[in-house]
Amino acid sequence: MGMRMAAGALWLVGTMLVGASWAQSYPAKPVRFILPFPPGGPTDILGRAIGQKLSEQLGQPVVADNRPGAGGNLGAELAAKAPPDGYTIVLCAPSIAISPSLYKKLNYDPVKDLAPISLVASIPNVLLVHPSVPARTLKELVQLARRNPGNLNFGSGGIGTSNHLGSEMLKGLAKLSMVHVPYKGSNMAMINMMGGQVDMVVIGVPAALPQIRAGKVRALAVLAPARLATLPEVPTSKEAGIDNFEVLTWYGILAPAGVPGAVIGRLNTEIVKVMNLADMKERLAGIGFDPMTSTPQHFAEFIKTETVRWGKVIKEAGVKVE
Repeated sequence: MGMRMAAGALWLVGTMLVGASWAQSYPAKPVRFILPFPPGGPTDILGRAIGQKLSEQLGQPVVADNRPGAGGNLGAELAAKAPPDGYTIVLCAPSIAISPSLYKKLNYDPVKDLAPISLVASIPNVLLVHPSVPARTLKELVQLARRNPGNLNFGSGGIGTSNHLGSEMLKGLAKLSMVHVPYKGSNMAMINMMGGQVDMVVIGVPAALPQIRAGKVRALAVLAPARLATLPEVPTSKEAGIDNFEVLTWYGILAPAGVPGAVIGRLNTEIVKVMNLADMKERLAGIGFDPMTSTPQHFAEFIKTETVRWGKVIKEAGVKVE
């Protein structure tokens, strides 16, 4: 028994030494960075900015690889099925927490097949209405919708997107009846709202800011815990009278499950350094991102919490993807 325990202890020490030496020599070649959305969008812009700095930190190229499709699930699936050696990472958005409740069958399990490394940024969302809508506050919009059930409509970037589910969340919290009009992208929804085709849109602040400042749309509430420096006059949803109505579009980096813990730790350390660089913070703030970081454990818990939260919205709203 003593010899068996000694052998086990030696194996454990050996494994730890191998993991440590792997982390020290990692990375020995370029790292593939999957971006699951098209070029030019927020995920692409953020991913390329991080990849550039991460290359400098790691001393190896971090190669951006755009793999759009299936609402971000194609890129996440590619990462989930990649070798667990630390040479493939993926930048994910809320779709990995939304998809398990939205799709009957996913070709990967976001929790079991991916290893969280760190949260990296978020974009606050804002609720906009067309200037012709006779509501100047969120409370007035709720009252208007209640007086006219089924008459108001809202646009979104497509079924199951976080801006669609943000509006469904409002419907559920305030017990409203409104009609959903999906578009191919949230920017298209906002353009159609400015044209008077829809009454309301929930959208990221960076896209909305120029239109708010030009007076082409009216902002009723920011769906964030605190007021924004860029929109100090717009109240939070809580200040505007609705609790638990927060919709942040967050971003985080994950790797295939099974990547050695020492490598995950190294990546987390380097990503945290990148996100805390003064020029990185300034660059991201200039395009509307709030930089953030986390431990792998906190990110894992965050994904679980978000999965439960959006699962409840999807179930109560009866959202289905054909």
